[in-house]
Amino acid sequence: MAATIRLMRFGKRKNPHYRIIVLDKRKKRDGAYIEKIGLYRPFDKEKNITIEKKRFDNWIEKGAQLSEGMQRLLKNKKQVYFT
Repeated sequence: MAATIRLMRFGKRKNPHYRIIVLDKRKKRDGAYIEKIGLYRPFDKEKNITIEKKRFDNWIEKGAQLSEGMQRLLKNKKQVYFT
């Protein structure tokens, strides 16, 4: 199974929030996921990206790939909080 770490949209119209999830590469964006490892809230001023560090590192060690959106998000954002 090829796992991917990507964003899953939820929230209200014009006020999106995103779950950072691990899912099979072949699944849809909002399909069933394996595990939720964090949140991204683009309109919050503080702590807008929170990720569970142990779970994130565990999935990277297992060979999970970051989606393009996640790569851009982690590269451009300076406020990433690992819990």
